[in-house]
Amino acid sequence: QVQLVESGGGLVQAGGSLRLSCAASGRTFSYYAMGWFRQAPGKEREFVATISWSGGTTYYADSVKGRFTISRDNVKNTVYLQMNSLKPEDTAVYYCAADLRGRGTDRQSAYDYWGQGTQVTVSS
Repeated sequence: QVQLVESGGGLVQAGGSLRLSCAASGRTFSYYAMGWFRQAPGKEREFVATISWSGGTTYYADSVKGRFTISRDNVKNTVYLQMNSLKPEDTAVYYCAADLRGRGTDRQSAYDYWGQGTQVTVSS
């Protein structure tokens, strides 16, 4: 079992920044890839970013590339999502997820565990 707890969401003005955190517990964190997804009101959940087990490989959705940065600290068992230059269209519930096979992918079906989500609201 893996437990994931997101934090760091909130209300921010357009152009501002937020850093989301996802604390993991349970199985060995450093063995698996992590991903961030988001779901806006009335829309399906979508991929945001993923990072490999070592942190050496990252991959982003085109909509956030150049603005968001995913990183991880395998000592603290935490993955981060630094979000800069936020736009109103970034408003969503953000979820972190764990891929126990360590591949890192944009496919939601590849992820084994999910957090409860944290709300990010960007005002214009």
